[in-house]
Amino acid sequence: MKYSGIGGQAVIEGVMMKNQKEYSVAVRKPDGEIEVTKKACHSLRDKSKIANWPIIRGVVTFVESLSTGMKTLNYSASFYEEEEEKEKNSEAKESLLMGLVMMVAIILAVGIFVVVPFLISEALQRPIPSPQLRGLIEGIIRVALFVAYVKLISLMEDIKRVFMYHGAEHKSINCVENGQELTVENVRKQTTVHKRCGTSFLLIVMFVSILFFMFIVVGNLWLRMALRILLIPVIAGLSYEFIRYAGGHDNKVINILSKPGLMLQGLTTKEPTDDMIEVAIASVEAVFDWKAFINQEEDALEVEQAEPETSEPETAAAKDETSEDDDIEIVDIDDSSEEDDDIEIVDIDDSSEEEDEILNALDRYFEAPLPASESDEAEDEEA
Repeated sequence: MKYSGIGGQAVIEGVMMKNQKEYSVAVRKPDGEIEVTKKACHSLRDKSKIANWPIIRGVVTFVESLSTGMKTLNYSASFYEEEEEKEKNSEAKESLLMGLVMMVAIILAVGIFVVVPFLISEALQRPIPSPQLRGLIEGIIRVALFVAYVKLISLMEDIKRVFMYHGAEHKSINCVENGQELTVENVRKQTTVHKRCGTSFLLIVMFVSILFFMFIVVGNLWLRMALRILLIPVIAGLSYEFIRYAGGHDNKVINILSKPGLMLQGLTTKEPTDDMIEVAIASVEAVFDWKAFINQEEDALEVEQAEPETSEPETAAAKDETSEDDDIEIVDIDDSSEEDDDIEIVDIDDSSEEEDEILNALDRYFEAPLPASESDEAEDEEA
């Protein structure tokens, strides 16, 4: 699976897709037609180098994604409002309403998934004095509340359809990243889970918070609660780095760590219908040239397959060269050994002849008669 760089989210009767500096929203209107709109999106990361630092970029991306998500949700909901309501709601009122909704949503999320588990764990301080164990229990309660919340809202009919569009969004991205043409038939065959999903991100946030609050221990109760709120951006930034890395890599360790998030996506994604898949395809095609992406991937595969074929003649030539070198070495060794043996034999023969000549000369010297004077001296000495 090749990383495409596109992502998105489900909206009311539609799908939003984002690719680099553009995003599109495709919505199935009440009359059955698909309305597609495309807009440019500006990020703080394009203006500031600090916003691109690890962890900080995760916080920036999270806040911007939350803002874009609320805008696209309101846009998709506008197709199903009554005409009178549309006339009453001006752009200024919509912006103010969206801001209030975001604030209420954040406060409720912090209260339910941060404060409540903390208070429950603090109530267990007497029977469980260990702060590390209470931090683990706090994290487990937080995950349990989140799963229960997702399970509860999935019972609503409107949310069920949103989860089906969520599945269509994942399927269309998986189709492109698996190198298949973006058709209803190919998209239908894909899985509804994806490593870069926001559901997996939220679960990673909860797991990282468990590690943080198990080992960050302070004495004051209010300070402990404040730290749980103030460290949310840091935890979100670390979680984003993991999701970002996991989305672009595929190995056993990453697959194991991503498994809990993929399992949780079984609650937030459902199998879509063909008309929902058509909406997701329309949203992808508005901001992403999937044909060029697939052609580029095919060209890369052809190059990889051609490399072993070109290397075979080189390998054969290398083998021939090594065989020639081996032959030359063998000849050199044989010749040198023969020459050395001949030289050693000659040296031995010459030395033996010289020794024989010296011995013969000594024999002749002692056998020769002595002069008269010398013989007289010899006789005197004998006497």
